[in-house]
Amino acid sequence: MAHSTRLIPVTLAAAIAMATLALAAPDAGADDSGKKNGRFTAGAAGVGDVYYPLAGNGGYDVSHYDIAGRYEPATDVWSATTTIHARATADLYRFNLDFDGMVISSLSVDGKKAGWRREGAELVVVPQHKIKSGAPLTVIATYSGVPKEFVLPAGDSELRTGFMATDDGATVAGQPDVAAGWFPVNDHPRDKATYTFHVTVPEGLGVVANGFLESQQTAGGWTTFVWDAQEAMASYLATIDIGDWDVREWTTDSGLPVYDAVDPDLLADPEFGESINSSLARQGEIVDVLSDAFGPYPFSTVGAIIDDQDDLIFALETQTRPVYSKYFWPDGDGVVAHELAHQWYGDHVALEQWQDIWLNEGWATYAEWIWAEHEGFFTPQDAFDFFYAEIPEDDPFWSFVIGQPPADDLFGGPVYLRGGMTLQALRNRVGDEAFFDIARSWVSERGGGTGTTAQFIELSERVSGQQLDDLFDAWLFTDSKPTITTIAAGAADRGAVSGAARTAAADSTRAVERWSAAVEKRLAHGRY
Repeated sequence: MAHSTRLIPVTLAAAIAMATLALAAPDAGADDSGKKNGRFTAGAAGVGDVYYPLAGNGGYDVSHYDIAGRYEPATDVWSATTTIHARATADLYRFNLDFDGMVISSLSVDGKKAGWRREGAELVVVPQHKIKSGAPLTVIATYSGVPKEFVLPAGDSELRTGFMATDDGATVAGQPDVAAGWFPVNDHPRDKATYTFHVTVPEGLGVVANGFLESQQTAGGWTTFVWDAQEAMASYLATIDIGDWDVREWTTDSGLPVYDAVDPDLLADPEFGESINSSLARQGEIVDVLSDAFGPYPFSTVGAIIDDQDDLIFALETQTRPVYSKYFWPDGDGVVAHELAHQWYGDHVALEQWQDIWLNEGWATYAEWIWAEHEGFFTPQDAFDFFYAEIPEDDPFWSFVIGQPPADDLFGGPVYLRGGMTLQALRNRVGDEAFFDIARSWVSERGGGTGTTAQFIELSERVSGQQLDDLFDAWLFTDSKPTITTIAAGAADRGAVSGAARTAAADSTRAVERWSAAVEKRLAHGRY
């Protein structure tokens, strides 16, 4: 869908433009000439991600973000103070934060005014005193303006992500770019942190975020909501969603607290309301099915956020509470399984580098197949057989190398589907017991941190006791259709079968076709 430009009063737009121009030059307090001496260095401007070299920063590790802000829907202005609690990992005379836009009115380090300057989306911070490695570090930044939106190509349309204004508030979701558009941050999954959000909005509106709602208080026509997310998460997973919500708080059969927020206009719409209610009511069942496969659900709450927003056309696994497009309904159970699977693969175990995105999307796709098997539609093997047979050797699908996807097509369709097929190929090679041991061990050993493709291969070989280079080379790093010999028996021609089995196979094929059509619809918009 085409990007719709938000309207800002001329006086406000002019003020922001003038302030931004004024900040293009170095701040008077940011002169760090002559500061470097001895062992003290500048923190790196990126963490070393091959695809996103300026994502994240070096020299410190963040433990907690406290973000306190006020949002005015009439102007889209977000006025906030972010407090960052961190610890230096090097001797620093300066360091960087990722912060793309808005006007900074004050910035301090350890209680003292700090110098700073803008270098593109990098915020270079120069404290008054050098910081020793291992020392605690507190940064407080106050700023305001219209938060950053990102508009990405998506087929014949555009994909709108970031801090997105809606008709009654805002939705915050995007990947990999979103966080630096609304708060200063070490913006890479390698530096997970906990979060507290204090969000003030006009009375009558609600706020939904990650974690638990701790309080809400109204005074003078404004309501402040405090949300606490005390399980560390990657910065792109942080969300605050502002609007008119129908809120349901409930508990799954296994005792997991659920907080769902749905736009009441959707619930009143016969096209969406009943199917949304049905899918969300099954979250506990989906979590239980995935827990059987992957190990215990990794967080202390779960839920969903669904706004009646025409140009939100994707879903994102925002931690504990995914954001969904309304366009995934009806037939939304699969996408709920997908986003909840990401709580294990993508959220609890994050990516060490964005190149390894197949580890997120492959497992989430496989989870959809596990859920389909639970529902009696088709098995992961049925899905593998169907796509292996249906996609010819000369199809561009097979030339897409998912272990090294194009940086400008990080979420291409093969990352999802070939990723899921890679996992079924692994299952066929090592057997069910070893496969699910690998799935659970990946989460138990790397949960709370990050993982790489190389580490996943090493784990698979260690658990299975097999040498698997040929399999992973063929499925992850080869620009051609893998031969059936790379996956052992089980996915080739089924041979002679009974009439009843043929009927069951035909039914499963039709179910896979329906699932494939739904996925094509989702991916036509860009990602989920």
